[in-house]
Amino acid sequence: MNDDHGPAARGRHITICEVGPRDGFQSEERFIPTDEKIAIVDAMFAAGLRQIQVTSFVSPRAVPQLADAEEVLARISRPEGASVSGLVANRKGAERAVGAGVDFVHGVLSASETHNRKNVNRPIDASLSEMEEVAAILAQGGVALEGGIATAFGCPFEGEVPAEQVGRIARRYQEMGAMRVSLGDTTGMATPVTVAAAISAIRDAAPGLEIGLHFHNTRGVGLACVMTGLSLGVTHYDASIGGLGGCPFAAGATGNICTEDLVYLLEESGYATGVDLQAIIAVAERTQETLGRPLPGQVMKAGPRLRRYDPDATRTAAG
Repeated sequence: MNDDHGPAARGRHITICEVGPRDGFQSEERFIPTDEKIAIVDAMFAAGLRQIQVTSFVSPRAVPQLADAEEVLARISRPEGASVSGLVANRKGAERAVGAGVDFVHGVLSASETHNRKNVNRPIDASLSEMEEVAAILAQGGVALEGGIATAFGCPFEGEVPAEQVGRIARRYQEMGAMRVSLGDTTGMATPVTVAAAISAIRDAAPGLEIGLHFHNTRGVGLACVMTGLSLGVTHYDASIGGLGGCPFAAGATGNICTEDLVYLLEESGYATGVDLQAIIAVAERTQETLGRPLPGQVMKAGPRLRRYDPDATRTAAG
C-alpha cells in the first residue's frame, strides 16, 4: 500500500458525495415533507458539499418515500459547480432521471445473485443487459453513468463475494462508458483486506476506470476502510448525513458512514474536502430533529477536536 497520509496528503482534495437524501431517507416510514427534503439538500450545498445523490427513480410502490423525486430536483438550489444524481435500476428510471435534469445517474446492480434478485428482482446478467440500455439512454440525454455494484464486499445471503466477480462487473461498466464504478458495502461487510482485494481486481480487469467507495458502518470499521481506500489512491467517497442509511432489501443493513465524521477524519488527516465542519454538523442536527430520533453520528455529538469547555462549569473531583 502507498502511504498517502500525513504531510504527503496535505491539501489533496477528496470528493464526498452526500447520499443521505436517497440512501438515508429511503427507509423512513414516515413521509418526510418535500419542502423539508429541499431545505436539507440546500443546507448541504451551503455547507460546501458539491455532489449530492438527491433521490431515486424507482417505483413509488417500492420506495414511497421518494415518490417526489422530480419535484425535489426541480426546486433545489444548485450552486455553480455542483452536481446532483439519482439512483436508477432500469430503462424507465433512466428516462425519468434524464427528464428531471440530473448531472449523473447511479446505476445499481449487485455482485451477488441472491441480493440482485431481492433488490431488483432479476439475475445479474439480465441487470447488466438492461444497464447497457440505461447507458445508451443516458448518453443520448447527455447524462453520465456511475456504475454501482452493491454487495461488493460480501452478501448477507451468500457470504463471500469473489473480488474477481466485482472486477468482471466493473469491466462491463467500463465497456458501457461509465465515468466511475462505485463499490457498495450494502450490509457493512467490508474490511480493509476485502477493500484492497476489490480495488486490485478492478484495476486488473478495468484499467483506468475511476473507483468510488460507499461504506456502511454496520460493524464499526467504515472509516478504517476509508483509510485503506485513501492509501490506495481512491479519492471519491459516499457518506450520509448523521450516519443514516440502509438498504430495505438486505437483511442486517444499517447506516452509512457519517458525512460529518468523514469530513472530520479527512480534514484532521491533512486532506481537503471543501466542507465546513460546523455547518455540516448543523445539517445533521436539523436532519435528526426532522426525523425525531437520535442519529448515530459521533462528531455531531462531540464537536471538533479542539472544542473548548469552561473549566469553571465542569465538575472537579473531590478529595
